[in-house]
Amino acid sequence: MAAVTTWTGREANALRHALRMSVTAFAEHLGAARRTVAKWSSQGDSVLPRADMQAALDTVLARATSDVRERFEALRMTGTSGAPISTTPPYTGADADTGGDGDGGSGSDGDVRRRDLLRKAAVGVAAAPSVAPLLDALVSPRHPPAAVLSVQQLARDVAAVKRDYQACRYERVLDHLVTLLPALEPAGASAEGEHQTQVSVLASELYHVVGSVLLKVGDRGMALVAAERSTRAAAASQDPVAVAASARIMTHALMSNGHDAQAVTLAGNAAGVLDRDTRLASTDAIAVYGALVLRGAVAAARRDDRDTAHAMLDEAMRAAARLGYDGNDRWTGFGATNILLHQVNITLTLGDAGTAIALARTVPLNKVALAERRATLYVDVARAYTQWGRHEHGLNALRTAYEVAPEEIRCRPAVQRIAGDLALLARGSVRTAVVDFAQTAGIPL
Repeated sequence: MAAVTTWTGREANALRHALRMSVTAFAEHLGAARRTVAKWSSQGDSVLPRADMQAALDTVLARATSDVRERFEALRMTGTSGAPISTTPPYTGADADTGGDGDGGSGSDGDVRRRDLLRKAAVGVAAAPSVAPLLDALVSPRHPPAAVLSVQQLARDVAAVKRDYQACRYERVLDHLVTLLPALEPAGASAEGEHQTQVSVLASELYHVVGSVLLKVGDRGMALVAAERSTRAAAASQDPVAVAASARIMTHALMSNGHDAQAVTLAGNAAGVLDRDTRLASTDAIAVYGALVLRGAVAAARRDDRDTAHAMLDEAMRAAARLGYDGNDRWTGFGATNILLHQVNITLTLGDAGTAIALARTVPLNKVALAERRATLYVDVARAYTQWGRHEHGLNALRTAYEVAPEEIRCRPAVQRIAGDLALLARGSVRTAVVDFAQTAGIPL
């Protein structure tokens, strides 16, 4: 099969049909906006995907099965309607963005070398932590603790789990969650009055962690279940800040399941209710409000809704100015620096890898206190460099992320995709270095 030198909307649409994916599914698979993929479908040869999408399409084709490649080649020649296609190369005018990296190492010898490298990488790779005991504790806790935890002890234990999560100590988090989840119901049943409200708030926070760690390991469906539990516990507490905080994990879970429009709506509505109910009179309320609109901005960017994404970013900046410092109120890590981290992610999501890297260079790393946030920044930088075709820089960013938080890099499916893309697209010594790093870090390719 001949390599695609320059992708047009026609080739991209042929690949989508070869994969038998809907526009929405293909957009999610690529990390592109649905509107962008729809444009490729409708405008065909007259539209050229951006450089980062050229590289992403190269990656998807390189990783496709032989059946998909055969279908793609047939569709490429006949078109998705079955009519023969002209073989005249597409026009690439001065305004066309054709800076994407090529397939690299195409042909049978290159394919064999890639397969050999990836086969070697599979040897000795550490397994991600098992979430089976956590799922058992979430859906059917069988062994309540021998002694009922006091509200004070439960608060200390939940805070410890939160700290471990933000430090990316996920194996420890999983162990603690399995112990703590069965303790919630007895603690709530024995509490009265104000203590009962506190238990509900703590339950909401604990289920928030459950949802977050399940998203880290890619269990999106059960993360929604945990998010709903967090929402229900927060509603029982009647604490407006707790209710808004639980909306953060629900927004994240909705996004991870492809419901970006609902995530934007939820984030905006929940932030509005929090503002109305509290007048943002406390630092907790301001931080949760700012974190919510930031999450909404990310969801809007995933829909390619630039106006909403930038409006929500502006609102988050106003909240950060009102807060006046980079903190971790209500476990949000919210502040001006956190907004800059989100700007990197949003800019990358909107398709501008170069600007995302430029923004990342302005982040004051000494103000990024949480390991989870710092590692996520380097993962975003690795993704940007990979989309940009700067494979060695992408590998270096992944290495730095691993130094910051090994478990974050080992567990996340997003990191596995970046490492897999680098292993397929990079050439020569860089490709070998990627495979060696994956073996060392325990990243399955």
